Amino acid sequence: MITPKVDYVVLDCPDTVALAGFYARLLGWPVPSGEDVSARWVTLDNPAGGVGLAFQHDPGYQPPTWPAPARPQMFHLDLAVTDLPAAREHALSVGARSLDNSDVHPTFEVYADPAGHPFCLCAC
Repeated sequence: MITPKVDYVVLDCPDTVALAGFYARLLGWPVPSGEDVSARWVTLDNPAGGVGLAFQHDPGYQPPTWPAPARPQMFHLDLAVTDLPAAREHALSVGARSLDNSDVHPTFEVYADPAGHPFCLCAC
């Protein structure tokens, strides 16, 4: 039996280059170049060899409205951190925006990337 492995998580977005740049800065990964970059598709490889991220152009992309139910999130990324306050500062400095954190939890916070995809910083 051949067992597949997860290679990339692919995010639809209106601007592949901009969103890949955001995640490269957020995660401290190399900024993609050459054949890994186009207006239709950008690949961001995990330097540790794990699952990478890819960005696919969708001209009709509409971001989730989470926590409002009009366009709920379909999935989100959980990003492990060891220092939540420092990770918060970094995420905001590279262009993330805080989402509804009114249900305060001491070990995770919810953000949106520039295209509106939710993600969590988790110090769990």
